[in-house]
Amino acid sequence: MRLSIVPARIAGAFPWRIILLVLAIGGFGLTVLYSAAGGSISPWAFTQGLRFAVFTGLAIALSRLREEFWSAIALPGYAITLVLLFAVELAGAVRGGSQRWIDLGFIRLQPSEFMKPGIVLALAAFYARLPIGQIRTITAVWPAALLIGMPAALVMLQPDLGTALMICAGGGVVMFLAGLPMRLFVGGALALAAALPIAFSMLHDYQRNRVLIFLDPEADPLGTGYHISQSKIAIGSGGLFGKGFLNGTQSHLDYLPEGHTDFVFATMAEEWGLVGGVLLIGGFLLLIRWGMRVSARAPNRFSRLTAAGLASTIFFYVAINLMMVMGLAPVVGIPLPLVSFGGSAMMTVMICIGILMSLDRSARGMGSAR
Repeated sequence: MRLSIVPARIAGAFPWRIILLVLAIGGFGLTVLYSAAGGSISPWAFTQGLRFAVFTGLAIALSRLREEFWSAIALPGYAITLVLLFAVELAGAVRGGSQRWIDLGFIRLQPSEFMKPGIVLALAAFYARLPIGQIRTITAVWPAALLIGMPAALVMLQPDLGTALMICAGGGVVMFLAGLPMRLFVGGALALAAALPIAFSMLHDYQRNRVLIFLDPEADPLGTGYHISQSKIAIGSGGLFGKGFLNGTQSHLDYLPEGHTDFVFATMAEEWGLVGGVLLIGGFLLLIRWGMRVSARAPNRFSRLTAAGLASTIFFYVAINLMMVMGLAPVVGIPLPLVSFGGSAMMTVMICIGILMSLDRSARGMGSAR
């Protein structure tokens, strides 16, 4: 009798509603990739499905770890990832004009992806250890700024503006939620605005062109602005209910560049319309809302900051990609997680989800123990 109860208890320990939500978003992404390939599982849907299965298993495995584990490895894990970023700069593999990978032979490792959840864990651990009385002093600012600035600078050298922005955004959210005075963020925003001309001059030519085209996308509709123009056409032509599954023209006739990666939302919106877009965005919002609820239920400062920071990381992925494909932000190479073809963003988001499930499980365990 007891043996039959054990599997039931193990099954009941998993947040099945969240797992099913992730499976629904990922499954819809595979459907979009299948259509983008003209109704074929190759070259994208099959490979993406294998990755999705592996990383779902990874998230479930991470969910079995305790909150104490994440607190213990937060700063050492950050240090190891920072060393790997230095290694990329010294001897990283070059691909597509960017130096972002460490080639291990059997796999190409992109350390900057690990830094997205890594910066959240490191800052959460730092502020969890910082006495409450020092949270409104300079002691709470300069170590955090250093923790964010070092990896962001290294990632900018690769160059990878999108990932650098994600690292800064995730770290900034943790700093804000830790309780730092609002004047520091206002002052930082003013300093950033003053430094924008200098930062703009330091960008690579293609990055400057992306910013200029964002400000005036019609200035070069057949050149640098082609991606944004075709993306808007694809989204707008979908209308309310879309053209129908496998009936998209922008992607199937190759008018839409990167229709299976960064601009996969435009591919989806053309065939599934506004209704499909709203349902997909709604799925992501439910996932992010769950992450914030994990933060609200967390029993300690580390768990609260980590959960909120990881949920915000997923939010930034989705928000930046959607703004990018709609022409509301410059094209910075941020994919739509669980939908765009590629393993890096999927791995990062699944790690975030796995840690969130771990923190949720630890919090529920402590609550039942009381």
